[in-house]
Amino acid sequence: MATTIITKEQQAKGSFDGGTILENKPIGFPRDGGEQKSYSNLFYWANAWSDNGGLIGEHPHQLFEIMSFVIEGEIQHYDNKFDRWLSLTKGAAQIIRAGNGIRHAEKILPGGRMFQIWFDPNVQLTYNKPASYNDYKAEEMHYFEENGFEVKNYIGKGGPIVMDAEGVVISEITIPIGTSTLPLAKNKITSIYVLNDELLINNQPIVQHDFIIVEDETSVQFDAKKTVQLFLIEVPQQLSYKTYLELNK
Repeated sequence: MATTIITKEQQAKGSFDGGTILENKPIGFPRDGGEQKSYSNLFYWANAWSDNGGLIGEHPHQLFEIMSFVIEGEIQHYDNKFDRWLSLTKGAAQIIRAGNGIRHAEKILPGGRMFQIWFDPNVQLTYNKPASYNDYKAEEMHYFEENGFEVKNYIGKGGPIVMDAEGVVISEITIPIGTSTLPLAKNKITSIYVLNDELLINNQPIVQHDFIIVEDETSVQFDAKKTVQLFLIEVPQQLSYKTYLELNK
């Protein structure tokens, strides 16, 4: 069975602004440590939070598509393209298509939590593409029920987000009480982050902040004593282009 569980303790760690912002990283940068490295076009994944608020100062981005998902509370972001601060609240998302370069800053307000996830969109094409970004409110996402699960889709199943990275599907799903089975897409790698509580996946216990990678399986089985929220990303097993890391070996 091709199922890998990476606990929070096994993930890379990080911090900003003198420790006011803390991170666990299911997929860290190559220098970060942690057990899991990038795969397919999923390059980086950080869960960042701040109890009292913190600032990630202005810094450059280039080439990658960088997505922010507000899990709790509120964040604010700034970039030099529009020279203004904008707010995103729980359930919202942003994509930066960094292209040929943009400068960006972020604030996590007290009690806020966010995912920042980087995708490799074929950097051989994006290196000279003008930078752009879009913000999406929670109510703009696509909500539906599928296979007995409540689904909130950001991209790939009717969600509004537009990106260059190929074959990406991003959703939040609610696992109902009891036993349920989630069909998995063929030729995809499914990555799962546990947003709250605990449950069994294929009879293995998982808890909040665990990260699960499933490959070469047609489905996964869940057993839950209460409803649980999961954040899922599907990416292709094989890409039609070489990744940044493959080009820079």
